[in-house]
Amino acid sequence: MSEDVKKDTAVVESIPPMGFRMIAREFKKDKLAMFSLVLLVAILLFVFIGSFIVDKDKVMYVSIFDKYARPGTYSDTKGMTYLLGADEGGRDVLGQLIIGARNSIWIGFAITLITSIIGVGLGIVAGYYGGAIDNILMRIVDFVMILPTQMLIIVFVTIVPKFNVWSFIAIMCLFYWVGKARLFRSKTLSESRRDYISASKTLGTSDFKVMFRELMPNLSSLIITNLTMNFAANIGIETTLTFLGFGLPASDPSLGTLIAYARNGDVLSNMLWIWLPASLLILVMMLAINYVGQAFKRSADARQRLG
Repeated sequence: MSEDVKKDTAVVESIPPMGFRMIAREFKKDKLAMFSLVLLVAILLFVFIGSFIVDKDKVMYVSIFDKYARPGTYSDTKGMTYLLGADEGGRDVLGQLIIGARNSIWIGFAITLITSIIGVGLGIVAGYYGGAIDNILMRIVDFVMILPTQMLIIVFVTIVPKFNVWSFIAIMCLFYWVGKARLFRSKTLSESRRDYISASKTLGTSDFKVMFRELMPNLSSLIITNLTMNFAANIGIETTLTFLGFGLPASDPSLGTLIAYARNGDVLSNMLWIWLPASLLILVMMLAINYVGQAFKRSADARQRLG
């Protein structure tokens, strides 16, 4: 083989992997992140496939004869075995765990996605243009940020008629985009002064392409970190509000619905099968999401360094 061919081969082999190959490399290097990814995928498959199999009406059917039935108890009324026991209304805990996890995950994901689109988009626009546009958008952000968010969410949840999952998502999205807007506005202010942005403007590239095809990819590491943290946080917020009685209605259980039973001292001490599975599931999901997000962040950092 000639020297030129050898050099070309060496150059090709030395090109760093990009995209999915780089992400795969980061996960192979971090065994804990790989295990977390597999575990998270397994949980999501179990929850979303199980939610299609589980009969919600049967799960939520009240059977006073099965009140606080222990795990493994067979119910003559429902013709089924309570694998994880039953709650105070004789409702199947396993079925509620599956349906509740689906609702909590879906709500957390939807809120994260919608608020990220709004917050990241407006933050980049404000930081890129500056001037009057920046002032107007940031004054709106400042106004929303000083509002008593939790109190207003509770008020809206109370007064909205026919409250459901979609209503809850819409109410949460009204308030939780402002932090992202301020964060990405500050990062855009510094990034928009770089040479590659000035060069793109000089070449006549449209502002939209400069902002969302050239500037935004260089914020990918921050975006991934923010998405990961907010996804876990939004699941926690929904669970907390439901625990306090201001989340989803009783007809739409969430993980917070099961954990709320622990407010009863007798249930907390003697009936662990009602609230403990939901608590452990939340803990495992939070940890898994965090480790997976850190691996994605490292791959985004590496990609930005390599250009």
